[in-house]
Amino acid sequence: MSANDFGRYPDPEASTESRPPPNPTTATQQTGPNPWETAEYGALLQQDTPLLDVRAPVEFAKGALPRAVNLPLMNDDERHQVGLCYQQKGQQAAIDLGLALVSGTTRQERIAAWVRFVQAHPGGHLYCFRGGLRSRIVQHWLAQAGYPYPRIVGGYKAVRHFLLDQLQQGVPARSLTVLGGLTGTGKTELLVQLASGLDLEGYAGHRGSSFGKQVRPQPSQIDFEHHLALHLLKSSRESVPHLVVEDEGQFIGRCALPPVLYQHMQQAPLVWLEDAFDHRVQRILHSYVIDLHQDFVRLQGADQGFANFAQHLRQSLSGIAKRLGGERTQRLRQQMESALSVQAEQGLVTGHRVWIETLLHDYYDPMYTYQAHRKEARIIFRGRAPEVLDYLRGQ
Repeated sequence: MSANDFGRYPDPEASTESRPPPNPTTATQQTGPNPWETAEYGALLQQDTPLLDVRAPVEFAKGALPRAVNLPLMNDDERHQVGLCYQQKGQQAAIDLGLALVSGTTRQERIAAWVRFVQAHPGGHLYCFRGGLRSRIVQHWLAQAGYPYPRIVGGYKAVRHFLLDQLQQGVPARSLTVLGGLTGTGKTELLVQLASGLDLEGYAGHRGSSFGKQVRPQPSQIDFEHHLALHLLKSSRESVPHLVVEDEGQFIGRCALPPVLYQHMQQAPLVWLEDAFDHRVQRILHSYVIDLHQDFVRLQGADQGFANFAQHLRQSLSGIAKRLGGERTQRLRQQMESALSVQAEQGLVTGHRVWIETLLHDYYDPMYTYQAHRKEARIIFRGRAPEVLDYLRGQ
């Protein structure tokens, strides 16, 4: 196969209503509007348009666009070979090599996968990194198979810049309230009931505390930023002028808050959520133990799931051992191991309340109380969940 197999661009004088997707050659530039290309990034994202990402898997893993599915033109090894060829022999040699690598059965299998995606998502769009050769090749091959499909001009790079602009411009443009409170007061539960709520921990895939790691891995930093930006974009469309976020540090697990958002949060007024100690213990029991154990079992099976769940708790405790000190860590470890033993033998989880109560008394409550005193001047309201919810809805 050679580059000539892609043919030439269609006649630029042809009607735009019937013009097929362009062929990926070095032919002349088209003129006039092209119905098979779009740069309306905001509309695509706000409408949750299905997206076909044809970049290599290694590129996709670093970051992708929301609702994108990766069905690459070239796998990682093929992309690497083509990249080396480009450096050593130039563009045309790299194109020829790529066509040779993705030929025959390999080409047909990849086209079949793209066709299945197009059939399932007829309103979608495709993209590559810069909206260049790879997306044009995929678009042309799909058109040859009878499935013309639009592509995104500028590709992933252009849409990422658009989303970063949404963060830089959208955050300062909104008034912001920070929701604080001791561990276990149910801040996230309350936040998701608000039209103005922005669930940072939900997008980060982490509950924010030392025990907050989830079974599924966190998103990449880029994907985290993209989802925050998309939230701002959609709330702007819905005319939500205010944001409420949970009080967080600069990092939620491995995901860093965008500086523009973190800095805004440090100056924003604070609403403090309160709840009874027993309620907080029960809420943490569900979050740290019951729900998390069920997640492990659902994904890994009963035996392996419990073993990894127990190891997760041990590692989480080890992560704060230096701040707890040796004596308190040892006491907590003994309480935790006793609870895990009863859970493994009898399926009972109430024993976990003991180490949770100790953890709150000895670690979380002193830390959060100290932080609340430091932020006292910014606290504009205190109350239990119903009162706080009414107050925030009235903003």
